[in-house]
Amino acid sequence: MYNLESLSLEDLKNIFEQAKYVADENILLSVFLSLKLKKPLLIEGEPGCGKTEIAKVLSSGLNTELIRLQCYEGLTASETIYEWDYMRQLIEIKIKEAYKDTANLENYIFSEKFLLKRPLLKAILHEGPMPPVLLIDEIDRADEEFEGFLLEFLAEYQVTIPELGTFKAKQEPLVIITSNRTRELGDGLRRRCLYLYIGYPNYEKELKIVKLKVPQLNEKISEQIVKIISKIREMDNILKKPGISETLDLSRAVNVSNLKELNSSTILKYLGCIAKNPDDFSTLLKVDFSSLISEQNK
Repeated sequence: MYNLESLSLEDLKNIFEQAKYVADENILLSVFLSLKLKKPLLIEGEPGCGKTEIAKVLSSGLNTELIRLQCYEGLTASETIYEWDYMRQLIEIKIKEAYKDTANLENYIFSEKFLLKRPLLKAILHEGPMPPVLLIDEIDRADEEFEGFLLEFLAEYQVTIPELGTFKAKQEPLVIITSNRTRELGDGLRRRCLYLYIGYPNYEKELKIVKLKVPQLNEKISEQIVKIISKIREMDNILKKPGISETLDLSRAVNVSNLKELNSSTILKYLGCIAKNPDDFSTLLKVDFSSLISEQNK
């Protein structure tokens, strides 16, 4: 098991390699500094390019719990901290009243026994030799009000529950925050974090990813898939450009279908692995993939 105090950059590199995550020097150094300086790491970039996967790799490699907070519009602070199990409380009240055992009833039903712990409280109450990895995923989907609360949370790593008091983390969680840039984040949050941007990989890096993740796939087909995806990303009329996850979806689909070669009609059959909305699907149906494939075969 790795120790955070003695963790080296080489150790971190080994963790990513064991997870078959192709991390360049920029990614490794950003994650390393985040761990060593105990600062949250804000990762922005294109969808499907491995932002969330970094938190998963860290959790697995450091052998610690991954606590995920998935953000969405309308998310409130209380929903990320705790809720009371009202149904169990009501049942317990009726039982106590039936047996006329109502002494200290209020303190009893508002005890930790009836507390439903949500991600931020889980991260604070985590016990173990290693702090948990707290993944705050797609923060850009949450409202600015929640972002303001999060800024306060990251400064103190404590939360208050009126009925129970204040809980402060014994060890600060390892925080990874991701954003797809659907809205601009506030300067306060940016200053609180270290920053990493992950864009689409170049041809060599993406081919290496495919070979690591789908090693059974024919090398020539792997090259064709990566080049085709790259060409699609260059198209101006594509609304949602395919990320690495779409490249891998197509590679795995072709692999399980035992295809020996790619051609235009074959690609069209697998458009569901690339296009994730009807407009892009219709656009790609009109693309002459045969010219792309013949160009790559030269």
